[in-house]
Amino acid sequence: MLIDKEQSVLMVIDIQERLLPVMNEPDMVVENTKRLIKGASILAVDMVASEQYPKGIGHLVDAVSSLLSDGVVREKDTFSCMADDSFAGHFNALNKTQAIICGIEAHVCVLQTTIELINRGVKVFVVSDATSSRTAPNHKAGLDRAKSAGAEIVTTEMVLFEWLRRAGTPEFKEISKLVK
Repeated sequence: MLIDKEQSVLMVIDIQERLLPVMNEPDMVVENTKRLIKGASILAVDMVASEQYPKGIGHLVDAVSSLLSDGVVREKDTFSCMADDSFAGHFNALNKTQAIICGIEAHVCVLQTTIELINRGVKVFVVSDATSSRTAPNHKAGLDRAKSAGAEIVTTEMVLFEWLRRAGTPEFKEISKLVK
């Protein structure tokens, strides 16, 4: 199944001030998340974002939060975004069938959100190069389990070009600049 920009939501999970520095390859996660957010903005793809207990681990990093519209970020204290009523309500109101997930940690919040979405009938795509965990083995285990649960594991460029679908458009030129 291809990713459909009309049916998908970009979910940015917990890329927060005190959590990000201890992740494996944090710069890669931020840069690819920024590409995904910019691409979603260019192509009018809906977005939602979460902050896990921001009093304790801070807010989304500025490089990410500065690209998001007001009202997109939801605080939560559950590991799965979908176990939080505010977040789940916001996601459900969008009435989409696909979720594109990036963020941290791959084996905790990303994984639990992925499994709950799949259980609700949503097709989930986890962006491998825009997710991380504290250790590479945990990142790999999170992606492996997400795949076993029914998610597709994709890359940032796969998402952008599947959203785009064709060359020769003004959007193609803007997206191409993001991946160079």
